[in-house]
Amino acid sequence: MSIRTILFDLDGTLIDTNELNIASFIYTFEQFNMSHTREKIKSFNGPPLRDTFHQIDPIKAENMISMYRKHNLFYHDHYVRAFPNVNDVLKQLKEKEIELGIVTTKMRKTAMKGIIKTAIDPFFKTIITYDDVIHSKPHPEPVLQAMKQLGAQAASTLMVGDNYHDIEAGKNAGVQTAGVAWAHKGKDILLQYRPDYMLEDMCDLLKIVGV
Repeated sequence: MSIRTILFDLDGTLIDTNELNIASFIYTFEQFNMSHTREKIKSFNGPPLRDTFHQIDPIKAENMISMYRKHNLFYHDHYVRAFPNVNDVLKQLKEKEIELGIVTTKMRKTAMKGIIKTAIDPFFKTIITYDDVIHSKPHPEPVLQAMKQLGAQAASTLMVGDNYHDIEAGKNAGVQTAGVAWAHKGKDILLQYRPDYMLEDMCDLLKIVGV
């Protein structure tokens, strides 16, 4: 069955928040006299902040989350940009009546800030955030909720993301999956999770859906 619905992760997939997030992690760790290598910090991108900081230090986690968010929101617009060809491809997909949704582990307030800043908000009929679910990716709940809102069928749905959580969430929901080669952690890591497709460029989506 051809693809009629595409669900996207947000950070690292549609919009480039990588350096913003790294800067926010570094700032937060400095305030708490901690340090991690840049490579280690890359691994923190993707899961919900609460999961990440509770694994690092459950006692200080809530204060660290607050510090991170304060920095992240303040410097947000200085860093955030859409990845190459994102706006143009989304426009073409929408014109071909492909249903589009976002499934992110970010809170709605910060997710919408990036979506509006990069002017991609008109393309999406549904946006599922951390605030909308009980279980975040890789649990299938966010993907299934987006599909329900769009009236989508699993066989004709594609989940696109830059993190293994996105690939696993898609597989757990029974949909097709695509990784993105511009993933901050690297294409090879994503390939280990066997997505159905690997996008070298956002434009590859047009070929997949036959646009």
